[in-house]
Amino acid sequence: MNWIAIRMLTGDRQKFFGLVFGIAFSTLLITQQLTIFANLIQRGASAVYNIPAADIWVMDKASRTTDINYPMPSTALDTVRSVEGVEWAVPHMRAAASVRTRQGNLEGVAVIGVDDTTLIGLPRHMKEGDRKALADPDAVLIDDVGAARMYKGIDPIGQEVEMNDQRAVIRGVVDALPSFTSQVSLYARYSRALNYVPGTRNRMSFVLVRAQPGVEPVKLARKIEQQTGLRARTKDEFARDGIDFIIKNTGIPFNFGITVMLGFIVGVAIVGLTFSLFIRDNIKQFGALKAIGVRNSKIRNMVAIQALFVGFIGFSLGVLGAALFIWAFSANPTFKGFYSPWQIPLFSLVAVTAIITLTGWLGLRNVLKTEPAAVFR
Repeated sequence: MNWIAIRMLTGDRQKFFGLVFGIAFSTLLITQQLTIFANLIQRGASAVYNIPAADIWVMDKASRTTDINYPMPSTALDTVRSVEGVEWAVPHMRAAASVRTRQGNLEGVAVIGVDDTTLIGLPRHMKEGDRKALADPDAVLIDDVGAARMYKGIDPIGQEVEMNDQRAVIRGVVDALPSFTSQVSLYARYSRALNYVPGTRNRMSFVLVRAQPGVEPVKLARKIEQQTGLRARTKDEFARDGIDFIIKNTGIPFNFGITVMLGFIVGVAIVGLTFSLFIRDNIKQFGALKAIGVRNSKIRNMVAIQALFVGFIGFSLGVLGAALFIWAFSANPTFKGFYSPWQIPLFSLVAVTAIITLTGWLGLRNVLKTEPAAVFR
Protein backbone atom coordinates (compact mmCIF):
# COMPACT_ATOMS: atom_id res chain seq x y z
CA MET A 1 0.00 0.00 0.00
CA ASN A 2 2.88 2.36 0.71
CA TRP A 3 4.21 1.87 -2.81
CA ILE A 4 0.75 2.69 -4.21
CA ALA A 5 0.71 5.89 -2.12
CA ILE A 6 4.08 6.98 -3.55
CA ARG A 7 2.98 6.15 -7.11
CA MET A 8 -0.18 8.20 -6.65
CA LEU A 9 1.90 11.12 -5.37
CA THR A 10 4.54 11.10 -8.11
CA GLY A 11 2.02 10.36 -10.86
CA ASP A 12 0.95 14.01 -10.96
CA ARG A 13 4.36 15.63 -11.44
CA GLN A 14 3.14 19.23 -11.37
CA LYS A 15 1.57 18.88 -7.95
CA PHE A 16 4.43 16.72 -6.69
CA PHE A 17 7.04 19.31 -7.63
CA GLY A 18 4.77 22.03 -6.25
CA LEU A 19 4.69 20.27 -2.88
CA VAL A 20 8.47 19.77 -2.88
CA PHE A 21 9.03 23.41 -3.83
CA GLY A 22 6.77 24.66 -1.04
CA ILE A 23 8.58 22.63 1.63
CA ALA A 24 12.03 23.42 0.21
CA PHE A 25 11.31 27.15 0.01
CA SER A 26 10.03 27.30 3.59
CA THR A 27 13.00 25.30 4.86
CA LEU A 28 15.47 27.47 2.95
CA LEU A 29 13.93 30.72 4.17
CA ILE A 30 13.67 29.63 7.80
CA THR A 31 17.16 28.09 7.95
CA GLN A 32 18.89 30.91 6.09
CA GLN A 33 17.28 33.69 8.11
CA LEU A 34 17.87 31.98 11.46
CA THR A 35 21.50 31.35 10.48
CA ILE A 36 22.07 35.03 9.69
CA PHE A 37 20.27 36.06 12.89
CA ALA A 38 22.29 33.69 15.09
CA ASN A 39 25.61 34.81 13.62
CA LEU A 40 24.74 38.51 13.80
CA ILE A 41 23.86 38.47 17.48
CA GLN A 42 26.94 36.37 18.26
CA ARG A 43 29.04 39.21 16.90
CA GLY A 44 28.01 41.16 19.96
CA ALA A 45 30.48 38.92 21.79
CA SER A 46 33.23 38.94 19.14
CA ALA A 47 35.46 41.38 21.04
CA VAL A 48 35.46 39.04 24.04
CA TYR A 49 36.17 35.94 21.97
CA ASN A 50 39.03 37.75 20.21
CA ILE A 51 40.93 37.78 23.54
CA PRO A 52 40.81 34.17 24.74
CA ALA A 53 43.60 34.64 27.29
CA ALA A 54 41.47 36.80 29.59
CA ASP A 55 39.28 34.94 32.09
CA ILE A 56 37.66 38.07 33.55
CA TRP A 57 36.84 41.56 32.30
CA VAL A 58 36.83 44.29 34.96
CA MET A 59 35.12 47.59 34.21
CA ASP A 60 33.32 50.58 35.67
CA LYS A 61 29.87 49.78 37.06
CA ALA A 62 28.27 51.84 34.29
CA SER A 63 29.88 49.79 31.49
CA ARG A 64 27.66 47.26 29.76
CA THR A 65 29.46 45.90 26.67
CA THR A 66 32.83 46.24 24.96
CA ASP A 67 31.45 49.10 22.90
CA ILE A 68 29.47 50.79 25.67
CA ASN A 69 32.00 51.44 28.40
CA TYR A 70 32.92 54.17 30.85
CA PRO A 71 36.65 54.80 31.38
CA MET A 72 38.30 54.05 34.72
CA PRO A 73 41.25 55.73 36.44
CA SER A 74 44.64 54.08 35.92
CA THR A 75 44.79 53.27 39.65
CA ALA A 76 42.10 50.62 39.09
CA LEU A 77 44.77 48.39 37.50
CA ASP A 78 46.84 48.15 40.71
CA THR A 79 43.69 47.69 42.77
CA VAL A 80 42.67 44.67 40.70
CA ARG A 81 46.19 43.23 40.79
CA SER A 82 46.11 43.31 44.59
CA VAL A 83 43.16 40.90 44.77
CA GLU A 84 44.20 37.41 45.89
CA GLY A 85 43.77 34.83 43.12
CA VAL A 86 44.74 37.15 40.23
CA GLU A 87 47.62 35.72 38.21
CA TRP A 88 48.00 38.80 36.03
CA ALA A 89 46.00 41.89 35.08
CA VAL A 90 46.66 44.21 32.13
CA PRO A 91 45.05 47.43 30.89
CA HIS A 92 42.81 47.44 27.84
CA MET A 93 41.47 50.41 25.92
CA ARG A 94 38.67 50.64 23.37
CA ALA A 95 37.78 54.01 21.85
CA ALA A 96 36.35 55.44 18.65
CA ALA A 97 38.29 57.63 16.25
CA SER A 98 38.31 58.86 12.67
CA VAL A 99 41.24 58.18 10.35
CA ARG A 100 42.19 59.62 6.99
CA THR A 101 44.09 57.48 4.53
CA ARG A 102 46.70 58.62 2.03
CA GLN A 103 44.03 58.20 -0.64
CA GLY A 104 41.98 60.88 1.11
CA ASN A 105 39.29 58.55 2.42
CA LEU A 106 37.78 59.14 5.86
CA GLU A 107 36.85 56.11 7.95
CA GLY A 108 35.49 55.62 11.45
CA VAL A 109 37.55 53.07 13.37
CA ALA A 110 37.76 51.44 16.77
CA VAL A 111 41.17 52.00 18.36
CA ILE A 112 42.12 49.11 20.63
CA GLY A 113 45.00 49.51 23.04
CA VAL A 114 46.76 46.27 24.03
CA ASP A 115 49.27 45.70 26.80
CA ASP A 116 52.66 47.17 25.85
CA THR A 117 54.73 44.21 27.08
CA THR A 118 52.67 41.07 26.59
CA LEU A 119 50.43 42.34 23.75
CA ILE A 120 47.47 40.74 25.53
CA GLY A 121 44.40 42.13 23.82
CA LEU A 122 45.40 41.06 20.33
CA PRO A 123 43.54 38.24 18.55
CA ARG A 124 45.40 34.97 18.56
CA HIS A 125 46.22 34.68 14.85
CA MET A 126 47.73 36.98 12.23
CA LYS A 127 46.82 37.04 8.55
CA GLU A 128 49.81 39.09 7.45
CA GLY A 129 52.86 40.40 9.23
CA ASP A 130 54.08 39.79 12.76
CA ARG A 131 52.52 40.97 16.01
CA LYS A 132 55.99 41.99 17.22
CA ALA A 133 55.84 44.78 14.65
CA LEU A 134 53.78 46.77 17.18
CA ALA A 135 57.10 47.58 18.84
CA ASP A 136 57.97 49.80 15.85
CA PRO A 137 57.27 53.54 16.19
CA ASP A 138 53.76 54.55 15.05
CA ALA A 139 52.91 50.92 14.26
CA VAL A 140 49.32 49.67 14.25
CA LEU A 141 47.65 46.44 13.15
CA ILE A 142 44.36 46.28 11.29
CA ASP A 143 41.71 43.57 11.29
CA ASP A 144 41.25 41.60 8.07
CA VAL A 145 37.64 42.70 7.48
CA GLY A 146 38.63 46.33 7.98
CA ALA A 147 41.58 45.94 5.62
CA ALA A 148 39.26 44.61 2.91
CA ARG A 149 36.97 47.62 3.39
CA MET A 150 39.61 50.34 3.52
CA TYR A 151 42.06 48.96 0.97
CA LYS A 152 40.18 47.16 -1.77
CA GLY A 153 42.75 45.70 -4.15
CA ILE A 154 45.62 47.38 -2.24
CA ASP A 155 48.13 45.75 0.11
CA PRO A 156 47.47 47.39 3.49
CA ILE A 157 50.97 46.64 4.84
CA GLY A 158 52.95 49.88 4.93
CA GLN A 159 49.96 52.14 4.35
CA GLU A 160 49.90 55.33 6.39
CA VAL A 161 46.84 56.78 8.13
CA GLU A 162 46.30 59.96 10.06
CA MET A 163 44.54 59.89 13.44
CA ASN A 164 43.99 63.16 15.27
CA ASP A 165 46.95 64.78 13.50
CA GLN A 166 49.19 61.83 14.29
CA ARG A 167 50.78 59.39 11.89
CA ALA A 168 50.21 55.66 12.08
CA VAL A 169 51.59 52.94 9.81
CA ILE A 170 49.86 49.61 9.28
CA ARG A 171 52.38 46.83 9.95
CA GLY A 172 50.16 43.76 9.94
CA VAL A 173 46.69 42.28 9.49
CA VAL A 174 45.10 40.28 12.31
CA ASP A 175 42.59 37.49 11.88
CA ALA A 176 39.76 38.77 14.08
CA LEU A 177 36.09 38.03 14.44
CA PRO A 178 34.14 40.98 12.96
CA SER A 179 32.18 43.21 15.30
CA PHE A 180 28.42 43.61 15.10
CA THR A 181 28.80 46.82 13.08
CA SER A 182 31.80 45.46 11.10
CA GLN A 183 33.69 48.61 12.09
CA VAL A 184 37.37 48.78 11.18
CA SER A 185 39.60 47.97 14.17
CA LEU A 186 43.13 49.31 14.64
CA TYR A 187 45.32 47.71 17.30
CA ALA A 188 48.13 49.66 18.96
CA ARG A 189 50.20 49.45 22.12
CA TYR A 190 48.28 50.86 25.07
CA SER A 191 50.68 53.77 25.59
CA ARG A 192 50.48 54.69 21.92
CA ALA A 193 46.69 54.30 21.76
CA LEU A 194 46.37 56.93 24.50
CA ASN A 195 48.01 59.44 22.17
CA TYR A 196 45.95 58.43 19.15
CA VAL A 197 42.69 59.05 20.98
CA PRO A 198 43.04 61.98 23.37
CA GLY A 199 40.24 62.33 25.87
CA THR A 200 39.44 62.81 29.53
CA ARG A 201 41.68 62.13 32.52
CA ASN A 202 40.40 58.56 32.86
CA ARG A 203 41.22 56.55 29.77
CA MET A 204 41.36 52.85 30.68
CA SER A 205 38.28 50.99 29.40
CA PHE A 206 38.87 47.56 30.98
CA VAL A 207 41.25 45.51 33.03
CA LEU A 208 41.83 42.03 31.62
CA VAL A 209 42.43 39.42 34.31
CA ARG A 210 43.75 35.87 34.35
CA ALA A 211 42.86 33.70 37.33
CA GLN A 212 45.53 31.67 39.07
CA PRO A 213 45.51 27.90 38.44
CA GLY A 214 42.85 26.25 40.58
CA VAL A 215 40.88 29.48 41.09
CA GLU A 216 37.40 29.53 39.57
CA PRO A 217 36.90 32.66 37.43
CA VAL A 218 33.31 33.09 38.67
CA LYS A 219 34.35 33.19 42.33
CA LEU A 220 37.30 35.45 41.55
CA ALA A 221 35.03 37.87 39.66
CA ARG A 222 32.72 38.14 42.68
CA LYS A 223 35.74 38.72 44.95
CA ILE A 224 37.03 41.49 42.67
CA GLU A 225 33.63 43.18 42.82
CA GLN A 226 33.55 43.01 46.61
CA GLN A 227 37.07 44.32 47.15
CA THR A 228 37.29 46.95 44.40
CA GLY A 229 33.72 48.16 43.91
CA LEU A 230 34.13 47.63 40.16
CA ARG A 231 32.08 45.43 37.86
CA ALA A 232 33.73 42.10 37.04
CA ARG A 233 32.38 39.63 34.50
CA THR A 234 33.79 36.30 33.41
CA LYS A 235 34.51 35.80 29.73
CA ASP A 236 31.28 33.87 29.15
CA GLU A 237 29.19 36.30 31.20
CA PHE A 238 30.53 39.33 29.34
CA ALA A 239 30.04 37.64 25.98
CA ARG A 240 26.43 36.99 26.94
CA ASP A 241 26.04 40.64 27.96
CA GLY A 242 26.98 41.72 24.44
CA ILE A 243 24.50 39.32 22.85
CA ASP A 244 21.70 40.29 25.23
CA PHE A 245 22.29 43.98 24.52
CA ILE A 246 21.69 43.45 20.79
CA ILE A 247 18.58 41.35 21.43
CA LYS A 248 17.04 43.87 23.85
CA ASN A 249 18.02 47.13 22.16
CA THR A 250 17.68 46.47 18.43
CA GLY A 251 14.84 45.41 16.15
CA ILE A 252 16.80 42.49 14.74
CA PRO A 253 14.96 39.69 16.61
CA PHE A 254 11.56 41.14 15.64
CA ASN A 255 12.47 41.61 11.98
CA PHE A 256 13.99 38.18 11.57
CA GLY A 257 11.09 36.68 13.49
CA ILE A 258 8.65 38.19 10.98
CA THR A 259 10.62 36.71 8.08
CA VAL A 260 10.69 33.26 9.66
CA MET A 261 6.96 33.44 10.35
CA LEU A 262 6.31 34.46 6.75
CA GLY A 263 8.34 31.46 5.59
CA PHE A 264 6.15 29.21 7.71
CA ILE A 265 2.92 30.82 6.49
CA VAL A 266 4.00 30.64 2.84
CA GLY A 267 4.88 26.98 3.31
CA VAL A 268 1.48 26.21 4.81
CA ALA A 269 -0.28 28.11 2.02
CA ILE A 270 1.61 26.54 -0.89
CA VAL A 271 1.74 23.00 0.49
CA GLY A 272 -1.80 23.12 1.85
CA LEU A 273 -3.28 24.33 -1.41
CA THR A 274 -1.27 21.92 -3.57
CA PHE A 275 -1.94 18.95 -1.29
CA SER A 276 -5.67 19.74 -1.25
CA LEU A 277 -5.71 19.82 -5.04
CA PHE A 278 -3.83 16.52 -5.12
CA ILE A 279 -6.35 14.90 -2.77
CA ARG A 280 -9.27 16.28 -4.74
CA ASP A 281 -7.89 14.94 -8.04
CA ASN A 282 -7.28 11.52 -6.50
CA ILE A 283 -10.46 11.27 -4.45
CA LYS A 284 -11.87 8.56 -6.74
CA GLN A 285 -8.75 6.44 -6.33
CA PHE A 286 -9.09 6.64 -2.56
CA GLY A 287 -12.78 5.82 -2.94
CA ALA A 288 -11.91 2.77 -5.01
CA LEU A 289 -9.49 1.58 -2.33
CA LYS A 290 -12.19 1.94 0.29
CA ALA A 291 -14.63 0.10 -1.99
CA ILE A 292 -12.35 -2.96 -2.13
CA GLY A 293 -12.11 -3.06 1.65
CA VAL A 294 -9.17 -0.84 2.57
CA ARG A 295 -9.79 0.49 6.05
CA ASN A 296 -9.42 4.12 7.15
CA SER A 297 -6.31 3.25 9.16
CA LYS A 298 -4.59 2.15 5.93
CA ILE A 299 -5.74 5.33 4.21
CA ARG A 300 -4.27 7.39 7.03
CA ASN A 301 -0.96 5.57 6.66
CA MET A 302 -0.94 6.21 2.91
CA VAL A 303 -1.52 9.95 3.34
CA ALA A 304 1.11 10.06 6.08
CA ILE A 305 3.62 8.30 3.80
CA GLN A 306 2.91 10.82 1.05
CA ALA A 307 3.37 13.76 3.41
CA LEU A 308 6.59 12.35 4.90
CA PHE A 309 8.00 11.56 1.44
CA VAL A 310 7.42 15.11 0.23
CA GLY A 311 8.62 16.57 3.53
CA PHE A 312 11.87 14.59 3.49
CA ILE A 313 12.77 15.64 -0.06
CA GLY A 314 11.75 19.28 0.46
CA PHE A 315 13.53 19.57 3.80
CA SER A 316 16.74 18.06 2.40
CA LEU A 317 16.73 20.42 -0.57
CA GLY A 318 16.01 23.42 1.67
CA VAL A 319 18.84 22.68 4.09
CA LEU A 320 21.18 22.03 1.18
CA GLY A 321 20.20 25.38 -0.36
CA ALA A 322 20.90 27.19 2.94
CA ALA A 323 24.30 25.49 3.20
CA LEU A 324 25.13 26.47 -0.37
CA PHE A 325 24.13 30.06 0.40
CA ILE A 326 26.55 30.22 3.34
CA TRP A 327 29.30 28.58 1.29
CA ALA A 328 28.76 30.91 -1.70
CA PHE A 329 29.18 34.02 0.46
CA SER A 330 31.89 32.68 2.76
CA ALA A 331 34.54 34.66 0.89
CA ASN A 332 32.65 37.92 1.52
CA PRO A 333 34.09 39.70 4.58
CA THR A 334 30.55 40.57 5.70
CA PHE A 335 29.79 36.87 6.18
CA LYS A 336 33.12 35.91 7.73
CA GLY A 337 32.76 33.13 10.27
CA PHE A 338 29.11 32.44 9.46
CA TYR A 339 27.97 28.91 10.20
CA SER A 340 24.71 27.14 10.95
CA PRO A 341 24.41 25.74 14.50
CA TRP A 342 22.83 22.30 14.69
CA GLN A 343 19.82 23.75 16.52
CA ILE A 344 18.74 25.70 13.43
CA PRO A 345 18.19 22.72 11.06
CA LEU A 346 16.45 21.00 13.98
CA PHE A 347 14.11 23.98 14.37
CA SER A 348 13.48 23.95 10.61
CA LEU A 349 12.67 20.24 10.83
CA VAL A 350 10.10 20.97 13.55
CA ALA A 351 8.58 23.71 11.39
CA VAL A 352 8.42 21.43 8.34
CA THR A 353 6.87 18.67 10.44
CA ALA A 354 4.22 21.12 11.59
CA ILE A 355 3.53 22.17 7.99
CA ILE A 356 3.11 18.66 6.62
CA THR A 357 1.12 17.55 9.68
CA LEU A 358 -1.31 20.44 9.34
CA THR A 359 -1.70 20.19 5.57
CA GLY A 360 -1.83 16.38 5.66
CA TRP A 361 -4.56 16.46 8.29
CA LEU A 362 -6.62 18.91 6.25
CA GLY A 363 -6.29 16.71 3.15
CA LEU A 364 -7.02 13.53 5.10
CA ARG A 365 -10.36 14.88 6.28
CA ASN A 366 -11.68 14.90 2.73
CA VAL A 367 -10.42 11.36 2.10
CA LEU A 368 -12.03 9.93 5.22
CA LYS A 369 -15.33 11.56 4.32
CA THR A 370 -15.32 9.94 0.89
CA GLU A 371 -17.94 7.22 0.42
CA PRO A 372 -16.87 4.08 -1.47
CA ALA A 373 -19.96 4.46 -3.64
CA ALA A 374 -18.60 7.74 -4.98
CA VAL A 375 -16.30 5.86 -7.30
CA PHE A 376 -19.28 4.35 -9.14
CA ARG A 377 -21.15 7.61 -9.68
